[in-house]
Amino acid sequence: MTDQGDPLARIADALERIAPPQDNTDWLGSPAYAWDAKCGRAIDRLMAPALSTLLAVDAQKDAVVTNIARLAKGHAAHDMLLWGARGMGKSALLRASIISAQQSNPGAVALVQVASDVLNALPDLFRILAKQKRNFLVYIDDLGFSPEDTNGPRQLRSWLEGGVEARPDNVRLAVTSNRRSIVPREAAEQDGALILRDALDDALALSDRFGLSLGFHNCSQDEYLAIVAAYAKPAGLRFEDADALMWAKQRGARSGRTAWQYVTELAGRAGRKL
Repeated sequence: MTDQGDPLARIADALERIAPPQDNTDWLGSPAYAWDAKCGRAIDRLMAPALSTLLAVDAQKDAVVTNIARLAKGHAAHDMLLWGARGMGKSALLRASIISAQQSNPGAVALVQVASDVLNALPDLFRILAKQKRNFLVYIDDLGFSPEDTNGPRQLRSWLEGGVEARPDNVRLAVTSNRRSIVPREAAEQDGALILRDALDDALALSDRFGLSLGFHNCSQDEYLAIVAAYAKPAGLRFEDADALMWAKQRGARSGRTAWQYVTELAGRAGRKL
């Protein structure tokens, strides 16, 4: 343990805390990475459902696939905000689109997932990725800011465009959130409080910085059954519409996630793997 009474030891500790992270990651060798604010952990295999099984989001799918394909080719591409209903394939679509782009252009693009609790380390990640001869989609899943957090939206807005620590040309950001404004509903409902209005204004200004802002909504009954069929048919599983609908009703949502969970249940009943 460092002797905290030693001035030289205290200086050494302080320098260690402010020094940029020493990253030895091979940023060219894997399809995806997880950034922990110090280094990138390589993910050797990126998992996602086939694009053809992502139903009820055709317009969103076309936009995301096209945008990531542009990024992989080094063409102009947008930062993306995917917002809306839980379980409708926002994260799955990003992963599947990256896989599709990698199949068309091997090694040209990689996904880097960043947890929302290490957003302050994004500038360090940007500096590292800027030096790589590869394109990257930096992905922040399920982002949300509390009404009191006025700094977070402003930081991310600065990184998207205009700030001195803005993301480099070979990097684009993709964010998923339950709301387009990226703040809780109660922030929008308490307009009497100035700080909450400011937080909402900042968050809306942030959402406007994304070139692509795509909404995802709960699917209809027919769409839900079509998604179940898309998952069940390749696995050789049969189902009754009424049973599938009861499963969704008991879980309070018709979504792609609920459909997959139901098909997992079908496979379990049949003693099968998926």
